[in-house]
Amino acid sequence: MLQSKLPDVGTTIFTRMSALAAEQQALNLSQGFPDFPAPLALRTALAHHALEGHNQYAPMAGLPALREAIAGQLARHRGVRCDPDTEVTVVPGATEAIYCAITACVRPGDEVILLDPCYDSYRPAVTLAGGVPVHVPLHTPAFAPDWERIEQAISARTRLLVINSPHNPTGAVMSREDLLQLESLVTRHGLFVVSDEVYEYLVYDGRQHHSALQFEALRSRCFAVFSFGKTFGVTGWKTGYCVAPPALTAELRKVHQFVCFVAVTPVQQALADFMTREPDYPLGLAASYQHKRDLFCAALADSRFTFQPSAGSYFQLLDYSAVSASADTLLCEQWTREPGVASIPVSVFYQQPPPQRLLRFCFAKQDEQLLRAAERLCKI
Repeated sequence: MLQSKLPDVGTTIFTRMSALAAEQQALNLSQGFPDFPAPLALRTALAHHALEGHNQYAPMAGLPALREAIAGQLARHRGVRCDPDTEVTVVPGATEAIYCAITACVRPGDEVILLDPCYDSYRPAVTLAGGVPVHVPLHTPAFAPDWERIEQAISARTRLLVINSPHNPTGAVMSREDLLQLESLVTRHGLFVVSDEVYEYLVYDGRQHHSALQFEALRSRCFAVFSFGKTFGVTGWKTGYCVAPPALTAELRKVHQFVCFVAVTPVQQALADFMTREPDYPLGLAASYQHKRDLFCAALADSRFTFQPSAGSYFQLLDYSAVSASADTLLCEQWTREPGVASIPVSVFYQQPPPQRLLRFCFAKQDEQLLRAAERLCKI
């Protein structure tokens, strides 16, 4: 019998909860995807390029036009200059970029620091590379990095640290001071960083997203990962990109070419067209999603849940301590069946879950759906 390399891993919670939501005909606020259409011009561009015959392999690193558009957007929105040929790689999804970056860096026995709660793909990627995940909890209730505790977790074998801001599942956003602390830590200990920034444009209440690429010493040792799916509302297109210095990009591409080789060609063509024509489209996302967050939170004002409005991403945590003492893994299934609202239990993002009672709800949904969901939750 084949011995599993991931004996503790089953089907992801996102797949299970979306399937249960469909089975129960529940409102699906579990898996993170919009239920409203992507920009028409973007969808039209995809159809155009597919019909025009742009359906064969793209260059392994991504279409030059798309890599140039990415470099242009980074310069325009972040003040970051990068070489589209040697520092930008287009990949079929941010998860693949994270896997390739970890695989490129981590050798058997190397330790990788993960900040809990953390997205569920990080730990399996470390394990498959032969690395040792070292989990350090974020400081609650703000879910901020505890830099003293993180530094205490560093050993002679620590190779890499993974950060995620805006954060999934909590919506927390790292401050500029956090990135400066990280930069100092990385420099002192010679670490590499994977910076998961897929929700970069979804930051609220006047806050700013601070990219790891904006800090010189940090950038020199960092793989920064982004998602077109999150920015343009096309998660099913599974296309993202990684920006890293030339030496790190070369190593990432060595792995990438044997994992998925290339991202989908007409999708890349469509994205390049849309980004060229509407370079500032992402700048309007924060206001749009903040409206949805505020609508959802306002509709829950008279519920028994407690919460702080999400600082970023398109996820809202609800504390159900006043409602039930049940485990979140059981409760999210129960409430998917009745009253019919699907969510994600936050405990699954931890190695050792703390005594919290939190569920994650996605508010990247039509306003009507958010109001219906809140109405049902208020009856609990």
